[in-house]
Amino acid sequence: MGLLLIVVPWSSFWERNYFFDVVPALRPVLTNFFVRGAVSGLGVVNLIAGLADIAPLVLVRTRHDIAFAGEADTQVRP
Repeated sequence: MGLLLIVVPWSSFWERNYFFDVVPALRPVLTNFFVRGAVSGLGVVNLIAGLADIAPLVLVRTRHDIAFAGEADTQVRP
């Protein structure tokens, strides 16, 4: 979702918005570069927050995959 918020405000898809036809007064507001930048900024924040949530899961290594040399014991030791 974050990537879409970053890219879509600067694409032609943004110009063909349903709400522009329903409420024509929104066109000048939503085509303003500051509003587009704000939406893209929210996308960046969303993407960084998502990566920060995923990073600990990816970076943690499991200790139960360690092979013990010369022992038949399968228990994990600290």
